[in-house]
Amino acid sequence: MTETSSAQEAGDGDAPRPAPAATAAQTTAENPWPLRQLSVKVGEYVARMSPLWVEGEIVQLNRRPGAGLSFMTLRDIDVDMSFSVPIREHVLRALPIEPVAGARVVVHAKPTFWTKRGSLQLEADDIRPVGLGELLARLEQLKRVLSAEGLFAAARKQPLPFLPRVVGLICGRESAAERDVVVNARRRWPAVEFEIREVAVQGVKAVREVSAALKELDGRDDVDVIIISRGGGSLEDLLPFSDEQLTRLVAAAKTPIVSAIGHEVDTPLIDLAADVRASTPTDAAKRVVPDIQAELDQLDLGRTRLRSAIRARLEREQSALDAMRSRPVLENPATILSGRADEIRSRIALARTLVGARLDRAADEIDHLGRQVRSLSPLATLERGYAVVQSPDGTIVRSPDATAVGDPLSVRVAGGRFGVEHVDTDPYTPPAPPT
Repeated sequence: MTETSSAQEAGDGDAPRPAPAATAAQTTAENPWPLRQLSVKVGEYVARMSPLWVEGEIVQLNRRPGAGLSFMTLRDIDVDMSFSVPIREHVLRALPIEPVAGARVVVHAKPTFWTKRGSLQLEADDIRPVGLGELLARLEQLKRVLSAEGLFAAARKQPLPFLPRVVGLICGRESAAERDVVVNARRRWPAVEFEIREVAVQGVKAVREVSAALKELDGRDDVDVIIISRGGGSLEDLLPFSDEQLTRLVAAAKTPIVSAIGHEVDTPLIDLAADVRASTPTDAAKRVVPDIQAELDQLDLGRTRLRSAIRARLEREQSALDAMRSRPVLENPATILSGRADEIRSRIALARTLVGARLDRAADEIDHLGRQVRSLSPLATLERGYAVVQSPDGTIVRSPDATAVGDPLSVRVAGGRFGVEHVDTDPYTPPAPPT
């Protein structure tokens, strides 16, 4: 601001403005930087940056005939972030292949800041396409890193449900892969239901749209399995399915994931992170739902085997029952009582025989003892003609001198007793001996 203008402003009654702050940290609400000063400062900072090599994907390329400068938009490989890159036409013409949208390139550029528009861009002076060998090397390195983290481990893979309620399908718009999955799945199980999300399966939007569809289907409780399907293509076409963020998202999904990308020879990284890898979309349909005809055949076979097993069991049980019923005790329950009655009668008869024999032996023994007693009894002696002479007091007279003449005596013979008197003569006359 000049002194004249300052004086005029002062003459008009306005207070002079303070000098702008020297650094950004010194700015305040009362003493801010003019926007032009910020733009200049940013431009000065960016101008001090060195040229560098950056990698990205060509999203858009504007080449004007006859113009010496072309403009392209370079997008980050993994996230939605882009830069405008002006480049000389002769640099593009020097490329061995024609640059097209979707190609992955590395660019040597110098960051520049346009102070008037406040925009940052990269001024490129060299561009090189990323070759197939380099892409494969980078994918192999990423594969080793993710494998070391355990994203491809078999222990973390989930089993597929036998019969899912709803199958989530992520595929290209009106693609053959969608038809292959849906037609083959419904041919196997007509009642299967699908939640289909048609997305871009190649190009700059593929990773973003596939990731969004996967997050949505994984968040639904009624979706039991998710198929990510795409037909065959070149390595560059299948690159979105080897994206690191998408691979991590597949590995972290709580819903079982079936990857059916390309053909048998194609193996993008999400094939390794998915719970099941299908060689083709048709193979994915076969893995997700059972074959209803095969299940019906197995059901019929199971019923036949079950009937045979039940019939054989019933026949065994019937045979055992018949054998049991054929036993005499069950055929005629009185048989067991009859047998016991006969046994009891036999034992009673035996007891009677034993008791009778014992009694007979006892009777014989008593008779023998009786005879012994009788043979030893004085009565037996008396019966042989002997007599017992007793005094009145019961004393047995053993000698004639034991009593006096005239004493009364009692004589006991076998037939009874009678009284006698002691006389001095013996009336007994012995018989004459036989001649």
